[in-house]
Amino acid sequence: MEIRKGIAVSPGIAIAKAMVIDSRDYRIPRRSIMASQRASEIQRVRKAFARAIQELDDIKSAKRIEESKISDIFAVHMRFLRDKSFRKRITDLIYKEMVTAEYAVSTILREIASHFAGIDDPYISERAADIYDIEKRLLKHLLGRVEDNIEHLRDEAVILAHDLTPTQTAGFNKSFVKGFATERGGRTSHTAIVARSLGIPAVVALGDLSSEIPPECQVIVDGNRGVVIIDPDEETLRQYARYAERVTQFVSELNVLRELPAQTRDGVRVELMGNIEFPDEAEQVLEKGGDGIGLYRTEFLYLYGGSEPTEDDHYHAYAETIRTMKDKPVVIRTMDLGADKMPHSSWHPNETNPALGLRSIRYCLQDLPMFKTQLRAILRASVLGDLRVMFPLITNLQELRQAKMILRDVMEDLDEYAVPYNADISIGIMIETPSSALTGGLLAQEADFFSIGTNDLIQYTLAVDRANEHVSTLFSPAEPAVLRLIRGVIQDAHKARIGLSVCGEVASDPEFIMLLLGMGIRTLSLAVPMIPEVKQIIRSVSIEECGQLARRAAALDSSRQIKNVLRDAALKILPENF
Repeated sequence: MEIRKGIAVSPGIAIAKAMVIDSRDYRIPRRSIMASQRASEIQRVRKAFARAIQELDDIKSAKRIEESKISDIFAVHMRFLRDKSFRKRITDLIYKEMVTAEYAVSTILREIASHFAGIDDPYISERAADIYDIEKRLLKHLLGRVEDNIEHLRDEAVILAHDLTPTQTAGFNKSFVKGFATERGGRTSHTAIVARSLGIPAVVALGDLSSEIPPECQVIVDGNRGVVIIDPDEETLRQYARYAERVTQFVSELNVLRELPAQTRDGVRVELMGNIEFPDEAEQVLEKGGDGIGLYRTEFLYLYGGSEPTEDDHYHAYAETIRTMKDKPVVIRTMDLGADKMPHSSWHPNETNPALGLRSIRYCLQDLPMFKTQLRAILRASVLGDLRVMFPLITNLQELRQAKMILRDVMEDLDEYAVPYNADISIGIMIETPSSALTGGLLAQEADFFSIGTNDLIQYTLAVDRANEHVSTLFSPAEPAVLRLIRGVIQDAHKARIGLSVCGEVASDPEFIMLLLGMGIRTLSLAVPMIPEVKQIIRSVSIEECGQLARRAAALDSSRQIKNVLRDAALKILPENF
């Protein structure tokens, strides 16, 4: 028996025989063609795109995909495949350098994937997997290769692979594919999102795995603890069979929470909002019993595709989301672009320290035409429902005033053309730097609400790059310095009587929920799949208990001590969550 530890990305327990599949990349050598062959190679590209689009249409229309509401991921792939400028980059390479269709496809797709992979934000860098997925699909049609076919499985199996693409995962038949484990991957990858949506237990980032598994070996995938057990003994199998029964019962109990409020035992109501990236994800927020959308990331309108989105592109995306949410609030964060998160169509400076450079609201304030395009679309959509706008990475009062002044300029432009909008739209800011946290009292005088973005706040407070493996262990929301800043922001917001939420990863972490409630947070914006679990925690505690825990944590002087106290408290309140 061997136990391997990875990253848990989709909860549940799977026990079945292993099926190892080859999911490594195609390697395409550069081959030249004659000038007379260029037209035929370009035609091959067109046919491959057409077949890939049809194939995705077939997958998307499958019953299990519609039920799981993950069609937004496939919509991203479709946008790429239907983007004329994207296809033109491939055909231009064929024409100018006289190379084969497959080489041109692989070269352009990998350039785009490398662009995403180099971004210092796990949520965005893991989008590179989507690009590799599209590349693999196109190359399959160009080369006529047949992938590992698991559609014809007739026995239950656990899939083991180097990596899996989102559409590979979406094609799994849940009746036979009980779970999967991969050598690569991360929590926020689209493959992980698909697995969670389909309810397939999954563990990723296991290192060298598939080459070590003997044929017909029994494997346990523990998607709750991030553990894979190879060739378990009889006692371990019995223990996991009992554990799986308890997990199934717990998940069933969570499902009944959808219509119940997130309310503590002593009657304090907490708002649970969802973080989304695409319009189709709004439906998932409602399915999980969310109270609205607290963070709608909009930069992906720029990062996907080869052209800058128009005002109507923005408007239609926002309008679709608002109509889905009906009367529930939708908070749109303006573009968090710049530094290493740049659209292909824009010039960007070469910076030695991009995290401290031209990014986010700074980038918007220097590219006013692009900023105003988005603001016009937001204001036009504001008449459709409870829409609010939020500026990211505000570091001082001057930046907030500048952003509000530009918003007023856009309002005047709309007035000139008699375009309706909500003149009283709520304006908020993200508190993501020590400077904004320390001047919360000033900023609160000119903002309608705060949203604490813990991911960047931790990074800038502790001077730790969370994507740097050499120092990532130092990245901790439980550091006393971070908690003191958060506590100060909460006090400033309460004094000014403005709205306040937490929208970073901490809001999705079961161990930190009691602490946040005890510190005074009453609105959380979190990863959509975590809404039921966090709601269960809230309904199991009292504000008095949470306050006692927060006071105890405030008296401690190290991250390790605080994390131990938080975990112990969470285990006592709701052990089945852990």
